[in-house]
Amino acid sequence: MAATPSLLDSLHPLETKVLTALHEAPSSASLREELIAKASGLDPSQLSMAVEWLLAKSLIKVESEKVIPIVTLTQTGEQYFEKYAPVERILSAVQDPGQTGKRLTIQEIQSREGLEPSEVSSAIGCLKKEGAIRIVQGGYIESTGNPSGTAESLRTLLQQLRGTTRELHLFPESLRRVIEQYAVKRGNTREPFRISDRIEREFSLTSEGQEAAHAIAQQGIGEEVSQLTPDLLKDGAWRAKRFRKYTISLRPPRIAGGRRHPYREFLDLVKAKLVSMGFREMRGSLIETEFWNMDALYMPQFHPAREIHDVYFVKEPTHAERIAEPFFSQVAAVHRDGWETRSTGWGYDFDEHRARRLVLRSQGTALSARTLAAGATVPGKYFAIARCFRYDRVDATHATDFFQVEGIVLGPEINFRTLLGLLDLFAREMAHAGESRFLPAYFPFTEPSVELHVRHPRLGWMELGGAGLLRPEVTLPLGVNVPVIAWGLGLDRMAMVALGIHDIRELFSTDLEMIRTTRAHF
Repeated sequence: MAATPSLLDSLHPLETKVLTALHEAPSSASLREELIAKASGLDPSQLSMAVEWLLAKSLIKVESEKVIPIVTLTQTGEQYFEKYAPVERILSAVQDPGQTGKRLTIQEIQSREGLEPSEVSSAIGCLKKEGAIRIVQGGYIESTGNPSGTAESLRTLLQQLRGTTRELHLFPESLRRVIEQYAVKRGNTREPFRISDRIEREFSLTSEGQEAAHAIAQQGIGEEVSQLTPDLLKDGAWRAKRFRKYTISLRPPRIAGGRRHPYREFLDLVKAKLVSMGFREMRGSLIETEFWNMDALYMPQFHPAREIHDVYFVKEPTHAERIAEPFFSQVAAVHRDGWETRSTGWGYDFDEHRARRLVLRSQGTALSARTLAAGATVPGKYFAIARCFRYDRVDATHATDFFQVEGIVLGPEINFRTLLGLLDLFAREMAHAGESRFLPAYFPFTEPSVELHVRHPRLGWMELGGAGLLRPEVTLPLGVNVPVIAWGLGLDRMAMVALGIHDIRELFSTDLEMIRTTRAHF
């Protein structure tokens, strides 16, 4: 069947050039994009547009597609070409320490060469592994006289890639290993090489495309005019011109309106729900004393969660000047001997200096302790959306800082069943979880204690956080003598379920398409 006039009229001049290039190919074989560009005279951006239009109209088809890794120099690589890579500079420094012949330490090399600590550490480790240097008594670096294969390979690669791009497979195996070792990776962008993928496709005409190309060849490619100008009207030249037709069936360009980030939207919705349930919001500083972050919560000062591997300590100033009384003295007494709580306490000498040490807030419960001490209303309901900080290995469900929805409910009629009912409500209403379950847990400040788990559609069961009934050792020193239930749930993980994402790092994504299309399932 011959190509219809309406189809031919709808073709853009760029599409016509691509169809003609494929039709005039020496054989019926498919052509790579670079050959089509050469035959049609189109630049890469014009060719890309024309190809996508023709694919949508089914006038051409993809015969083959392969991904080719290509290598380029990063800005760091360009700097290494000019000033040499850290491996080269350090090896040169130890081989030629200067006219005095003085040996150099790692710190002296770093200062002399103006290198970052991470660059020095990586280069020293590489050279030592290759046997090109050794570290002798006193921390001095000495050359062994052996060459460094890595330094030589880096210099070769920097020279070969300067101002050009090469396919990875064209390099020998030894150089490929060096490229992959020093290529930009997630979390480490200061590397000299970048490996990216180039998609190489071959196209051919479909049967409809062949008919359209044949019709174009018969008609010939005339000049097409897109605007009627005064000059064309003045001399009547418009009569011999071919005018481009409007195609009103084409989709208009998408106009994307601005909107809040999905995670920000989720946090606002959580806050709105809690406020509508009658909760009052608690607020506080990101920097907290160990007293309110841990001591007031009856966490002993020898607890492992208080060490450097779990808490971020503030460098300057290191301690608060004072902590409000009588809470400071009463909490200290509880730790020593139980005070007036009918408890034996932890039985150690309370370190008042350590209690004033400043940390980044590691749990939202610190806000609950401050609220109770400030004279919380009885009965009362309070919540906080608290940003917390804990040292952790970043993966799909863990981050070094996170948001926690913290809350307390206090009153003479409050009990553990009240808490379980609230946790189940949170799982359904905020995380939009289809399944949830409770598991027994232990926390220094609650008894009994429980963990809330929900099922993620892809990641399976995951913990949202802990909860429990605050112990008298927590409430009585803060001036509260009614039952108090408390919980701290990970909002980031709740958001993963509600937003339907599978990696906690996507909560802070800058992907515009993800931001425009993702909605919380509330």
